[in-house]
Amino acid sequence: MTRPPVRTGSAGAAGAVHFSLLGPLTARRGGRELPLGPRKQRLVLATLLARPNTPVPVDVLTDAVWPDDPPRTARKNLQVYISAARALLGPAGDGGADRLVHGCGGYHLRIAEGELDTLRFGSLARAGRAAAGRGDVAGAARLLREALDLWEGPPLHDLRDSAGVAEEADRLEARCLTVYEDWAEAEIELGRAAVAVDGLRDLVERHPLRERLRAAWMNSLHQSGRQAEALAVYDDYRQLMARELGLEPSPAMAALYRSMLGRGREARRPAVSRRTPAPVALPAGTGAFTGRREELRGLLDVLGGGEERVVVVSGPGGAGKSALAVRAAHLLADPFPDGRVHVRVRREDGTARSRAEVLAELGRWCGIAESRTEIPATAAGVEVPATAGALAVLAEAWQEWQARHRALVVLDDVPDEASVRGLLPRSGKCAVLVTARGQLPGLAPVHRIALPAPADGEALELLGKLIGAGRLRTDPAAALRIVRACGGLPLAVEVSGMRLAVLRHLPLAEYADRLDDPSAALDELVAGDVSVRHRIASGWRDLAEPDRWVLGRLAGLADDGCFTLDRATVALGCGERAAIRAVESLIDAGAVTSPAGEVTAHAALYEVPRLLCLFAREQTAAGEPGMAATGAQGTAGDREASGRQGAAGDRTGTPAVALSPG
Repeated sequence: MTRPPVRTGSAGAAGAVHFSLLGPLTARRGGRELPLGPRKQRLVLATLLARPNTPVPVDVLTDAVWPDDPPRTARKNLQVYISAARALLGPAGDGGADRLVHGCGGYHLRIAEGELDTLRFGSLARAGRAAAGRGDVAGAARLLREALDLWEGPPLHDLRDSAGVAEEADRLEARCLTVYEDWAEAEIELGRAAVAVDGLRDLVERHPLRERLRAAWMNSLHQSGRQAEALAVYDDYRQLMARELGLEPSPAMAALYRSMLGRGREARRPAVSRRTPAPVALPAGTGAFTGRREELRGLLDVLGGGEERVVVVSGPGGAGKSALAVRAAHLLADPFPDGRVHVRVRREDGTARSRAEVLAELGRWCGIAESRTEIPATAAGVEVPATAGALAVLAEAWQEWQARHRALVVLDDVPDEASVRGLLPRSGKCAVLVTARGQLPGLAPVHRIALPAPADGEALELLGKLIGAGRLRTDPAAALRIVRACGGLPLAVEVSGMRLAVLRHLPLAEYADRLDDPSAALDELVAGDVSVRHRIASGWRDLAEPDRWVLGRLAGLADDGCFTLDRATVALGCGERAAIRAVESLIDAGAVTSPAGEVTAHAALYEVPRLLCLFAREQTAAGEPGMAATGAQGTAGDREASGRQGAAGDRTGTPAVALSPG
């Protein structure tokens, strides 16, 4: 398919570098293409640019460059590539600040819309869809075509031999295909189907099972007076589906075919339907929701723009993931006219619900399970499919429903990838917002948002909403001590506020003293049936026993919970590589974070959040079973046997790392 050349434009400051991912990875300054260095350096740059303005974990960058067996010098080499990327990127804006910084969650690349084609593409696509929503079909077609002019071919096709980059490239290509479908449908509605016929044919050849592309191609051929060819497109598709998947085309596709059999050349326009009110099943928004402005804006942009089908919001227990997700869902009524629903993936006691339970709840919400009288109820009153066959039928019905609708599903507090993998949309315009304590690295490609602890100002704002701004002003220093003693954790700050709102006589300074006491802090963070210790304990139970042992050792390193890799190596009694794996396993689980600040070549700085640190020390002191008999406490023979079992394990009991000396 022939496309106009990418428009590098003049957005941004003079002399700025303009990057392109929608084709081969390129960088231009003043219209001149820049050298991007050796392949591994380009892989690092491509991975950072594919996730602009969001933290990219170090292990993601490492996997992109060395997917199989990273060398011992991987981290040092990665820092060399990062330094080269900084030199190429230059400073951000007029302030001269680094564009590429290392902080909580990984490397964060700050880049403006006019400097990266994927950001410009997304902005134009959102504007085009907004125009279509207002009924301005001509304006929508123009804006969507302008976005497509940036698409030069398969994204990052020169680097797709890296599995990590290939995943990002596939995600970008899916976005481009969706925009192309939007544009083609707008042109067909305007009676200009002929301009889309050739491009649709080329794309269908490359993506033969993409049904929406097929439907647009059929419509464009039919409107152009080529009815026999349009009907042949359907027949080819039906045979392909039967041969490759053993399935028939969807009812919507079959209905389109039948309608063409007895219709002339008129443009196919969507029928006006009388919609029933969209089903909404969301918790009430909390009036105490505060801060998270940047994360909320990012969620609204990503989900509202229709470019991403799955978004994962991760962070430790009590970080405010659920509140952020619910807030976003309440604000996203317009982009999701077919409904919004919130489903908890854990029970009240913190144990995981089965996928059958969650699927049955979704099926009842959208109406696909209403007539299934063969589905029995559990003891808790939740109907679940009785057999594996019934579950498979319901799962397929759920996928079909998602393909035909535009709804938002919030899957809250997800314990692992397996709990939700079959629930995520395979096609269509439904979106799923997942919240989880761990990062769920097995879900890809997805858009990721990591929630660090909020800044002091945001935490104080939350406390002030609960106890009153006047009371906060009586002793601002004590209020700051309170939120810092909570580690900035929104749940802990909220519980503190609820207690102080009841204990009106209690001076803020006295309550700050209580929280500063390590032996009493968790006892103080209880308000009625809301307990911070209970929430932390749930996350603790999620960890494999060896991970708990590692966390207990790391929690004892320093009062502030901070430690370097060298100190972790000594505390765990193992070599550097084993310590890296142990620490990164806890980062993956949301139990360890990397504070903001530059990482040095000789030592990265990690942190166990204060309240989790206190809880881990409690468990160690109480002699939790297994805490004293794991890891470096074992014999050398035990450790060698552990190493033969594998370094990386699951969260249900397999050691996450073999701790061995040297």
